Amino acid sequence: MKQQKSFLGIILIGIGIYFILQQYSIPFLSRFDTWPTILIILGIAFLFNGYGNKQHDNIFPGVILFGLGIHFHALVHTSNWLDHWGMYTLIIGFAFLLRAQKTNQGLIIGLIFLIISFIAITTIAMPSWFHWFDYVFYHLERFWPAILIVIGGFLIFKK
Repeated sequence: MKQQKSFLGIILIGIGIYFILQQYSIPFLSRFDTWPTILIILGIAFLFNGYGNKQHDNIFPGVILFGLGIHFHALVHTSNWLDHWGMYTLIIGFAFLLRAQKTNQGLIIGLIFLIISFIAITTIAMPSWFHWFDYVFYHLERFWPAILIVIGGFLIFKK
């Protein structure tokens, strides 16, 4: 019961700070009264619950929410922040790695996501002979919903 109260308490404190920032428009802090700040607050609450209350399953959604909040916030407020799909797989990879640190589950998946992110992000600066990678991902981007459906069906109906 105490764990639920601390989780709710963190969320209420964070949302309260968010609305104070909106009401008073403090010059330096006014850049944090955007919707990605709510993702950051929720992520911090999940991370605190995951690490502080030893509910390690909350680490994964905490890292995802916190990472997405930071990413979307940086896209708006930082001119040289990378807007690439590889950033999402990077966030997911870190979420798997941090959860694997405490639960010993998902280490390989996290490493795979990080490798995909590294390759995808670095192809922007790769030489011309590496364009086959862009060609493959161009077709994967076109058919990824169908690929997800096939993989999901396989996982459901696999004996």
